[in-house]
Amino acid sequence: MAVSTKRPGGGAALPSRDEIAAFFASATGKVGAREVARAFGIGAAQKGALKDLLRDLEEDGTLARRGRRISRAGQLPPILPVTIVARDKDGELLAEPLDWDRSDGPAPRIAILPGRRLGGRQRPAGLGDRALLRLDRRATAEGGYVGRIQKVLPNERATMLGVFRSHPAGGGRLVPVDKKAAGRELTISPGDENGAVDGDLVSVTLAGTGAFGAKTAKVRERLGSLTSEKAVSLVAIHAHAIPHVFAAETLAEAEQAKPATLKGREDWRALPLVTIDPPDAKDHDDAVHAAPDDDPGNAGGHVVTVAIADVAAYVREGAALDREALERGNSVYFPDRVVPMLPERISNDLCSLREGEARPALAVRMVFDKNGHKRSHAFHRVMMRSAAKLSYAQAQAAIDGQPDDATGPLLDPVLRPLWAAYSALATARDERGPLFLDLPERKILLKPDGTVDRVIVPQRLEAHRLIEEFMIAANVAAAETLEKAKSPLIYRVHDEPSLEKMRALGDVLASVGIKLPKAGALRPSLFNGILRQVTGSKHEIFINEVVLRSQAQAEYAAENYGHFGLNLRRYAHFTSPIRRYADLVVHRGLIRAAGLGGDGLRGDATSADLAKIAESISVAERRAMVAERETVDRLIAFHLSDRVGASFAGRISGVTRSGLFVKLAETGADGFVPAATLGADYYRHDEARHALVGQRTGETFRLGDPVEVRLVEAAPVAGALRFEIMSEGGATPGRGRRGAGRASEARASKGAGGPRKSKAKTPKGRSRA
Repeated sequence: MAVSTKRPGGGAALPSRDEIAAFFASATGKVGAREVARAFGIGAAQKGALKDLLRDLEEDGTLARRGRRISRAGQLPPILPVTIVARDKDGELLAEPLDWDRSDGPAPRIAILPGRRLGGRQRPAGLGDRALLRLDRRATAEGGYVGRIQKVLPNERATMLGVFRSHPAGGGRLVPVDKKAAGRELTISPGDENGAVDGDLVSVTLAGTGAFGAKTAKVRERLGSLTSEKAVSLVAIHAHAIPHVFAAETLAEAEQAKPATLKGREDWRALPLVTIDPPDAKDHDDAVHAAPDDDPGNAGGHVVTVAIADVAAYVREGAALDREALERGNSVYFPDRVVPMLPERISNDLCSLREGEARPALAVRMVFDKNGHKRSHAFHRVMMRSAAKLSYAQAQAAIDGQPDDATGPLLDPVLRPLWAAYSALATARDERGPLFLDLPERKILLKPDGTVDRVIVPQRLEAHRLIEEFMIAANVAAAETLEKAKSPLIYRVHDEPSLEKMRALGDVLASVGIKLPKAGALRPSLFNGILRQVTGSKHEIFINEVVLRSQAQAEYAAENYGHFGLNLRRYAHFTSPIRRYADLVVHRGLIRAAGLGGDGLRGDATSADLAKIAESISVAERRAMVAERETVDRLIAFHLSDRVGASFAGRISGVTRSGLFVKLAETGADGFVPAATLGADYYRHDEARHALVGQRTGETFRLGDPVEVRLVEAAPVAGALRFEIMSEGGATPGRGRRGAGRASEARASKGAGGPRKSKAKTPKGRSRA
């Protein structure tokens, strides 16, 4: 869409705050400072004053910025599609925008006003329906939106996913996979099973309401059996419509591909590049090498080479392989399977940098000084041969003095030079000051039958950081090369935190006695300073979580607004074209920019073309992240389903008006504690402090607090866990905890397991803040 640039009222004077707000309310398309200046006829002499005015409007919350794009804060269009999601305490319907980006925060709730009777045969709207809504600009008492339904839309949500559970007499029931629908099963009448058997994952169409108000459904399609080995990820695959079966045309194209030859390539097969990956990796798309620089003018410097699988040699733009890779956007990694972006013939064979086998690669050779600052770089199209396939632990053990048969011969000629170069790059990294968040990442280990064996926190090794630092350097070099060639490209961008999130962070930090500086530009060093203040304290995990939540979500874009988290001005993904489509586009751009072959980016490709691709693959990435997280939730819920009634140590990971989310220390599993089960008190949501506070007692449950919980219910199919708090909350500063003992006694007798003989105990060492 074109941006509306009509100057309200004409003239070239600096516009008023109200005029700018009105302009953004009516503008369509992407709008930045340039469009504002053009719309109001503002010349170069006034641009500084305009930027100051726009900054003031951002600071007071009138406008919101995302990169170079500016919009009216919280603005929704006057007519929009919505999903009806709930009822308020008076029974009135509440809706949310149908296509809301959750990375921008929770979706706004829209109260639905009673309106005129809808014409024709349209039925009244109800929960789960989609509708076209016209907003009424009057705010509700809580500052939200209100609107009237114009049209009830065809209800695609009438299709639901779930697991079929058969009944001996015929028919059965559907156990929904959606967490929000957990516990609300549907009845499937005899004859409506469509061949489904017990344990099948099925999609159903809602049929109506049966006897005694029970919702009924008919099986529409059988999607697979959850009784088979390693099938839990099937739920997420179908729930999020992740493409997972390659088209026959795509597979045929992959099978017909012939190995690349030396034609048009430099022969680097004698260079001892090595791959360093997890021990269970099946595809290897990056290899590394380092050596001291022999240039007398760069004493103590290093030459680092990063070679990346040449996927562009096999996946030609516009071909079947390319079209399906773009649709998938990225590979999706579940604990029990991988849904690859490319068929195995490409990803695990022709493009995988296997030990001892010749493989085509696109390589970048970078020269660094002794302090890790890059002096120069150049891209090459090569034929390489990996000298060794190493795991992170294997390479680290060799450096730590425990080489094995594979790493022993490589220690001095290959591994020590890699670590020497990394030491220099790490110095430059620390000088640059990227955001450093220390949050443990858990990994699920499965048994042969696909169920959970155990959950571990893999050790973070220096070998991991070495590969990460080399890949970041290669990605920066790719972006610099394409910018210098004036080639369109897809950046990996990460915006700075919004003013709204910074205000919320300031409120939380104030609650633990940390002052957030109000002046100066936002930089990762600001957050790193905060994290250093809490290192080793009782607030460490809590503040790490809060800082993480304050950050924007990284994405792909054809316009560059930098990478805040890495503290880099330009950054483009180049190092994983086997599993990320963005990297493949960057490879093609480099091939064209450096004149490395005829299979580069199309000569007529524009930034607008790449912007569409960037938007598509950003959506695919978010889809994959949600699907991966939900699959982990389901696996853990299955794992804990036979431990209902057991107690666990955990930490409050989320606070909402309706209750607490708790993350278990043992498995990292997330579960919910309804506010109604906390005790006899009424618990008020203190949004600024991320806490639920007892109105009479002052008993406080805050984000980050350690707690002990009892597992009350597990819904494995939905991946949902429900807990009951066993430990007491902390005290509200300045109030004490009047009556908290009575609240805990009420809590002890209110849980699903019935009254308990003793009062809930308080684990030792718990924060009382």
